[in-house]
Order: sequence, then structure tokens, then C-alpha cells
Amino acid sequence: MAFILLTNDDGVHSPALVPFAKALGEIAHVEVVVPDRERSWIGKAITRHDPVEVTELQREGVTMYATTGYPADCTQIGAHSLFPDTPDLVVSGINIGYNHGLAFMMSSGTVGAAAEAWVSGLPSVAVSAGTVREEWAVWSKWVWEDEAREMWERLAAVAAPLVGALLEHDYPDDADVVSINMPAASTPETPRRITSLARIGYDRLFAPMGGGRFRHEFGGGFREMAGLDGSDVEAAGDRTISITPLKMPTSGSITEELRTAWDA
Repeated sequence: MAFILLTNDDGVHSPALVPFAKALGEIAHVEVVVPDRERSWIGKAITRHDPVEVTELQREGVTMYATTGYPADCTQIGAHSLFPDTPDLVVSGINIGYNHGLAFMMSSGTVGAAAEAWVSGLPSVAVSAGTVREEWAVWSKWVWEDEAREMWERLAAVAAPLVGALLEHDYPDDADVVSINMPAASTPETPRRITSLARIGYDRLFAPMGGGRFRHEFGGGFREMAGLDGSDVEAAGDRTISITPLKMPTSGSITEELRTAWDA
């Protein structure tokens, strides 16, 4: 039976974690290694100087390992140090909120954990869910309520077969990480679309609190650096599930004029 290592960046108490672990448990052996608190917007950070502590616990009959580290630490520890076997696939999510577009992909702890799997030569998938129907400040709080449980169970049931397809078929040659973004209202009948990564940025991330202090508060402004046709962001606007193969950064090119100037 295949071995899936499941992690996330929303922490051990994420409302999505138990439903997703149970849904994935229907298709593979699952081990859960996650941060002991929310570690969003942390990217692929690795703990360098402090020891990472790991605690075993149970949530609704699911055995989990909570670490004091970051999502990428969880991938490293789960893939190399905690279990006798190496996972066949690393799954990160389901994240609370979309991780679509280049800027969010680079900042996401969910995608960072999946990217750390690529560093270790392991296939991985990052799964996220969001909404364009509701205000983020309201929706992101509601998803932690008991009444949101049905949504997370439904999304887990939608995502698990998509993950299963990666185990059943060859992992795509043109992907280092596969990023799946689902509308919160997704069902098994929701259309799916293979997409590209939108080249978008964002504006302000920090708001002043006074006294020289600032708090993280996304201002909501986007910077569109290229068209959105065929992208994961366009799919979200169309309320469609996007499946995006990601390639880790590779070398680009420069003009001959600039090459000459630098070589001079």
C-alpha cells in the first residue's frame, strides 16, 4: 500500500486536517506530521538553530505528530527521520485559502512544504481551498466553526481522488510540485482545469499599529504582471478546480546588449 506523508501550514488544529487525513486513508497509508500552530506565509523556511520538538497525539482517532517547526521542517522530519520508510507522495493541505498565483505560491507554507519534498526527490502535491464569493475576513473565521465541518469533509472527498490519480498514474514529467486549488463550494461534479501559474504580485502586507509596530494585514491589492488567460487565478474566478504543474525556478535569459555590458 502506498505511503502518503500529510502535512500543512495551518497547524495541528486545522479544521481541514482530520477530514483530509481520513479521506486519504481510504487510498493509502497516511502519516501526519504538522506544525503545532499556524505557520502560514512562511514559505519554505527551515529551522536552523533551535531544536525541533515532536509530540505524538490523537485527534478523532487519527494519530498525528505535531512539531515546533515550520511546514518544510515537517516534510524533512517526516520524510527522513521519523518513520522507517520513505513516503511515496507528500501531500500538503488542505490550506485555508487559495494558493494561486506566483506571489502566493512563493509565500505559502503549504506550497513550501511540498517544495521541500521536491528537494528530497519526492513527488508532492499542495492542496488549497478558497472562495471568491465571500469576504476573506469573514470566511476565514467561519471555516473554523463546527458548521464548516461539512465543507471540509466534502472538499476532502473531492481532493482525495485527485491525489489518488497521482499515485495510480505516473507523476507528470513537467512538474516538480502539483498545486491544486479548489473553490470552497466544490463537489465531485465541479469542473477541473489544467492551468498555468498566474504571474501576479500583491501590494501592502503590513498595517501600522503605532509605536513603531506593524501587523500582518493583507491589503488586498494585486499586481497583474501578465495576462490571466489559462491561469489558476482565472480558474478561481470561474469557480473551477485548477490543477497546476509547478517547476522550480530555472535559469532565464538576458538580452545580448546586457550580456555585453556585464561581460565587459
